[in-house]
Formats: sequence, structure tokens, C-alpha cells
Amino acid sequence: MPEQSICHDALAVQFAGKRVLVTGHTGFKGGWLCLWLKELGAEVTGIALPPPGGPTLFSAVGLAQVIDHRIGDIREGADFARACEGLEPDLVIHMAAQSLVRPSYADPVDTFRTNAVGTAVVLDQVRRMPSVRGVVVVTSDKCYENNEWPWPYRETDPMGGADPYSASKGCTELVASSFRRSFFSDPKGCQIATVRAGNVIGGGDWAVDRLVPDIIRATIAGTAVAIRNPASVRPWQHVLEPLSGYLTIAALLLSDAAHDFAEAWNFGPSPDAFVDVETIARILQKTWGPGAAAIAFGKRTDDPHEAGMLTLDSSKAHARLGWRPRLTTEQAIAMTANWYRVFADGSEDMRSLTIGQIASFAASAELSSRVQEKIQACA
Repeated sequence: MPEQSICHDALAVQFAGKRVLVTGHTGFKGGWLCLWLKELGAEVTGIALPPPGGPTLFSAVGLAQVIDHRIGDIREGADFARACEGLEPDLVIHMAAQSLVRPSYADPVDTFRTNAVGTAVVLDQVRRMPSVRGVVVVTSDKCYENNEWPWPYRETDPMGGADPYSASKGCTELVASSFRRSFFSDPKGCQIATVRAGNVIGGGDWAVDRLVPDIIRATIAGTAVAIRNPASVRPWQHVLEPLSGYLTIAALLLSDAAHDFAEAWNFGPSPDAFVDVETIARILQKTWGPGAAAIAFGKRTDDPHEAGMLTLDSSKAHARLGWRPRLTTEQAIAMTANWYRVFADGSEDMRSLTIGQIASFAASAELSSRVQEKIQACA
């Protein structure tokens, strides 16, 4: 049997029948993760705010029909506790967040309430859920104190952030670390890991002021689009790349070796995917072909500060997990463009298309034999 099949089978064995609570399932990354968990045989419950108006991945794939969909606000302890009533999850994956830089300038207080205080609310609720064996807290590459140096950030680099969003993600990491040391320090008890990814792309992201959704919206509407900061360099990756890392850590937190993996992890792209905004925009424009939106570049004088250089070092995940990115930048953009093109045409069931992309990606994923053995031995 090829190694990639063994890898996916190992995850399927570990997650089959497991009760998994995902916060933020109405969001872009959360929706993809929930579908993947369902394909692995997990019993998935999602708690989140209602999806925003307009198109969403959540509605496009009919996620409410395939998981236990609940509404709850992580900023309010009583409301989140109510949404958790009756749940006895084995695993919690915390993805609910205010996930954009520019809105954090418009409402910094709510950004901190959602990302930092909300994480504390979730972890405090987990303390009251004895069934939970592991928690994966999803933060961001922007949690690091960004000095805009040319080398990638490692998990041991200091937390920080100039803008409210980045600072709130650094705070999220500190909250998780505090709870880990204060309430989850028993090596045989519930374990907490944090995971950080780069700038994710993929079908179903409709966030405002985000590069790919902005271009897709303009393309579908037949209008031009203005792109700010064309020279800014980011670690671009398809959403399934980091999710494969999150699932690997989640599976290990459900194993007898959980304590060895209860720490911070970077899941970024290969160095050749550390490219500037203009390059990504041009590849997407070329991949879409005729009808792609015309693009104008230029930063307005009233635009708030955003980092010009940010890259991740994922060597720890490579060395200890055997995890590595599988898609080139061109492949990631082609998958993304195909998802949106089918959505715009209305020519195919979007849940089937999305699950098909997950299956195709999963067939190419690998884990080290040592990690597979740990997962399989404790399933």
C-alpha cells in the first residue's frame, strides 16, 4: 500500500467515531476542516456566530445539514457554555476568531475580546469538560513580533504585533500557554497545542479586503479591482495544507504520546511560495483566463500599516512529523480558481466538489512513519 494511503488511513482510524467540537465552523477554514473531519468519520459539532450575509462556504456546501450546527458567542462565557450543553467532546479545535488586519483597526477592542478573551472563555469551558483529551488552538503567522527581517519565524521567536489583529494573536498564544501551564499541566491529562499558518487561499473565502476574494468578486461582477501593497511578501498556501498539519497534531493529542506534542507548531508553505502580492494576483488572473478582473495596484495614503515581509519556518513540523506542503503555488491557485468558477457557473454540487478536492489532496499527504505508528498504536 502506498505511504500516502497509510497516512490517511491512520488519521481515519484515529478520528472515526471521535466527538470533535470545532469553534468557528461558519468561517472559511472552519468549514473546510469540518468537512474533512466528517470524511474521516468524526462526529462533528460546530459552535460559532451565524454566518455573515452574502455567499459563504458554510452555505455553499450545506454544512448545517452534515454536522451538529450550534450558534454561540465565545466572547460571552454564559452564552458559550449554553451552546456546549450536552456535549462531551474528545477533542476541541478552536478556530473562532476575528481574522482580518484592517477590521482590527476599525474595532480593536472587539478584536481583542474575540481573539484573546474568547480563547480564555473556550479554554475555561474545556476545564469543565472532563471528556476532552486535547485542544488545538489555531492562531496565525502574525502572532510573531514582526521585525520584517528576511528570514522566517520559528516557534521560539517572541510574540508581538504592531496592529491590533497581530497583537491579539500574540495574546491568544499567551492565553493558551497560561492555561496549559496553569490548568492542563498533567502529562496524562488534557493537552493543548497551538498551530500557526500562513496566508491561506482556497474556495469559499469571501472575506472583504483579502486578496483572492477581492479579485474573485470583481471577476464575477465584471469589474476592475484595486490591490494595495503589491510588493508585500507573504507565505501563501492552500487551506488544505495547514489543515493537514492541524489534523496531524489533533490526532497526536488523542494518542498516548500527546504530551510530547502539546506545544506551538508552524505549518507554512515552502520557501518558493514566499512571494509578493502582485505575483499571486497575476497568477490568479492568468489561471482564470478570459474574463478575469483587471487589476490596478497602489496603496492609498490613508491605508493603515500592514507588514511588508512575513514568512514562516516549518522545519520543526518537517523534522518531527514528516509534514510538508504538497502543492505548488500554481497548483494551489488552480484548485482555488476551479472552486470559484464552478460556484459562479452553478454547474456542480459544491459539497461534492469540496470533498473531492479534500480527497485529492489527502491522497498526496504524507506523515513520518514514526508519527503514523504513534497514531495507529493508540487508536
